[in-house]
Amino acid sequence: MPKPQFIPRDISWLSFNERVLQEAKDITTPILQRIKFLGIFSNNLDEFFRVRISALKKFVQNPKINHTEYIGNPQNILENVNQIVLDQQFQFSKIWNNIVSEMNKKNIFIVTNDKLTNIQKKFITELYSNDIETLITPILLNNKTKLYCNDYALYLGISMQKNDEHPSFAMIEIPRNKIYPRFIKLPNSKPNRTEIILLEDIISYNLPFLFGFLGFKKFRSHTFKITKDADYDFDISNKKTNVADQIRIGIKSRRLGKPTRLVYDSQMDSLLVGFLIRKLRLSLKDALIPGGKIHNFKDFMNFPNVFNTTRNLPNNMVSNNHIDLNNNMQISKVLAKQDILLTFPYQSFRSVIDFLIEAAMDPCVKEINITIYRLASNSKIINALINAARNGKKVFVFLELRARFNEEDNLNWRDKLETEGITVLLGFPDKKIHAKICFIKRKINSKWQNYGFISTGNLNENTAKVYVDHLIMTSKKEIIKEFEYFFNYLKNPLHKLKIKLKSFKFLITCPTLLREKMLNLIDNEIVNFKNQKKAEITIKLNALNDIQLMSKLIHAAKCGVKINLIVRGIYAIIPQKEWLHNVTAISIVDNYLEHSRIISFHNQGNPLIYISSSDWMVRNLDHRIEATLKVSDTTIQNQILDFLNLQLKDNVKARFLDKNLSNQYVINNQPKMRSQEQIISLLKLNLK
Repeated sequence: MPKPQFIPRDISWLSFNERVLQEAKDITTPILQRIKFLGIFSNNLDEFFRVRISALKKFVQNPKINHTEYIGNPQNILENVNQIVLDQQFQFSKIWNNIVSEMNKKNIFIVTNDKLTNIQKKFITELYSNDIETLITPILLNNKTKLYCNDYALYLGISMQKNDEHPSFAMIEIPRNKIYPRFIKLPNSKPNRTEIILLEDIISYNLPFLFGFLGFKKFRSHTFKITKDADYDFDISNKKTNVADQIRIGIKSRRLGKPTRLVYDSQMDSLLVGFLIRKLRLSLKDALIPGGKIHNFKDFMNFPNVFNTTRNLPNNMVSNNHIDLNNNMQISKVLAKQDILLTFPYQSFRSVIDFLIEAAMDPCVKEINITIYRLASNSKIINALINAARNGKKVFVFLELRARFNEEDNLNWRDKLETEGITVLLGFPDKKIHAKICFIKRKINSKWQNYGFISTGNLNENTAKVYVDHLIMTSKKEIIKEFEYFFNYLKNPLHKLKIKLKSFKFLITCPTLLREKMLNLIDNEIVNFKNQKKAEITIKLNALNDIQLMSKLIHAAKCGVKINLIVRGIYAIIPQKEWLHNVTAISIVDNYLEHSRIISFHNQGNPLIYISSSDWMVRNLDHRIEATLKVSDTTIQNQILDFLNLQLKDNVKARFLDKNLSNQYVINNQPKMRSQEQIISLLKLNLK
């Protein structure tokens, strides 16, 4: 029997990003949201080139590197990726042009500096002189210039001439959004007309003021950006260097990383383009992407709301407190009676912050243990933990410094926490701590009444507004005891504690244990089907490309087990005719980013349901510390099953996952059902 074939991870990921692009194309989506989807697409692609393309190139250059995740020939994958990216860039430009036309019909215009009124010219000249000029540093370019570019930045490439002689070149880094906004609202040239100019156009307009003293009279300027290799490894064999120092070295090496992509305005002076290619040491094998006028579209995720609409915008959709946390009763007392399931962003993340604030001030709480991966920039989670330390609690924070692109932030959090006397543990040198779990030790008189929570997503109040995740709070003794052992293992990973992890009934940890458990549970459904009993598996993940688990799912489908898959991003299974009828595989991309991981087994009518921090990928299953919880509460089981069933019925924002990566929307003869809207309705009903 031939082995199953699979879709390469990077090709599948690009298919996911095309689904994001589809949302930007969808004319039923509010226009501001469509613009933001273009920003998300661009930001996704930037990270893809920083990490995935860099890794692919390294593997092509050195095939002896052990990369078990690669399916197929890396050189062929790389060539395929480059073509797909160019095709998607063409689609992107068409979508943006259509959005601009729609904006114009609404009397909203992005104005370039060749169409300014005299009043607007005066406005941007004064704005530049008063606010912007001090933020920029022009660099004259010549053969002696040591060209350094920041891969998060947008640049203005400038071609200048004094008369008709050979042009000179210069470049300017456009100030980032945190320093100065990229979108500037202009004085309107006509009533009921909104006009916006981009920051780079203001700078471009003022080039004669900036360079005129050098005798230059003619100017051409166009934007460009580069992407650098951000895929660096840690030297875990180096015992003389701790993880924090390795992170600092890695951040520095990332800043000096080799460029992997140049994106530029196709109208840019060809001599300047050639100069940049030479100076950046790019080649035709690298991604050289001519595009439209505007680049660094990730900034458009923060495009101003000039459309006078709040309909269907994520931050304005429902976000209620859980019905049982809606009063002034202590959360610990609520948990003494029942478990709580929170579903973000439909329900407020505020309950998690309140959970920690309450623990910080409760005199009965003795100790707080928590894992942290990515935090909000102004984290209330950190404030609550500091409050706890100041109130005399023992606080143990397991902080993963290697959360990609958040390393510097986490180093700063580490310093802040340690300054407050909090014990910060950095985990394992060869494994990221990706679990999202908290354990509180609480003692009343002589009795321990411990409690905690486990989540599928980060403890980040900002991303919780747009990421769909589940979090379960519990005080069940048998579960909380396993939470305690888990943290004891993190503090001191001795052999006997590791053995103890294998005997857990509710908490499944990675590495290794989760895959083994899931393989056994899939086998159990196969046995049930062969015994003529109903057998069904429903899995919701961000990514599915672990070969062992995929092969087992394919085997189960061949045997007759019904398989339901809801996978947001990477999906590597190529369906075959002989078992395709037993598999439903969809992806949902909508206002909210589907991020939760849920696994459900029918188990002869006694469902086994798990929520997890782990996707089914080699990196999660073998190289990270992850936590998966078996849901024991019947009410919460039913809530999660309702959630999954609504998503499986989605025929508005769901796409089929097929071997052709066609991203065809699910179309059937059922009434239109958009799962994210229905979940809002479901939770509203529960709140009454």
